[in-house]
Amino acid sequence: MDYDPLLVMTTLLLVITMVAAALYYRRIRRAHEEYEEAREVVSDVIISFNRQMQRQEDRLGVVAYKTEALSSKSEKIMTKLEGHDKQLANIAGKVDGVSGVEKKMSMQIDKMDKRVDDVTTKQEMLMKKIVEIEKREYKVPVAPETPEAKIEAAIPIKRERALAPLTETELHVLEVLASEGEKTAPEIKDRIKLTREHTARLMKKLFEDGYLERNTQKIPYAYHIKEEMLRILKKTEEARA
Repeated sequence: MDYDPLLVMTTLLLVITMVAAALYYRRIRRAHEEYEEAREVVSDVIISFNRQMQRQEDRLGVVAYKTEALSSKSEKIMTKLEGHDKQLANIAGKVDGVSGVEKKMSMQIDKMDKRVDDVTTKQEMLMKKIVEIEKREYKVPVAPETPEAKIEAAIPIKRERALAPLTETELHVLEVLASEGEKTAPEIKDRIKLTREHTARLMKKLFEDGYLERNTQKIPYAYHIKEEMLRILKKTEEARA
């Protein structure tokens, strides 16, 4: 049986075409499946990205709200600070005024201290002159034949001159030392009820004026009354009696 070559070729081409069409169809189907899978993946990625973007927007909103709240608080703080600055400026002005008053008071106190020092210096000079006069009078030789009665008559005059410059407080100090013996300035302070500085100046003045002697081997110095002043005070007490 003879085969037509044309028919055979046509049949063969048809078979080849069908096979090629089947393979192409399978490839197209596979490509379509891969496309669907890729589209689902991309969709998931887009959804995930959108969710992250939404979260970021929410966070940014919270941050913006907090920023506004902090800005409002900052404005309130600035307002309070401005008020405090005004108060500080007022206080500074008052302090400057007080400083001016203090300077004036300090100048007045300095002037008064200078006047007091001048008066004290003059008083000390006067006391030294009186003590020198008293010392000269005590150094006048007395004749052996001079009766004791004449000496007693002269003592009251000397006694009045020696004690006349003293204040009531200074006389009280001499009386305490005469009756109780040697004492320090702090001990005398408790008896005459004066300040420590005032008492120290008073004791130094009595020492420099020749009424007292002091023991420099003790700290603080211990003061005791001179023998001649002790005799004068005793005679004063006898005269009063």
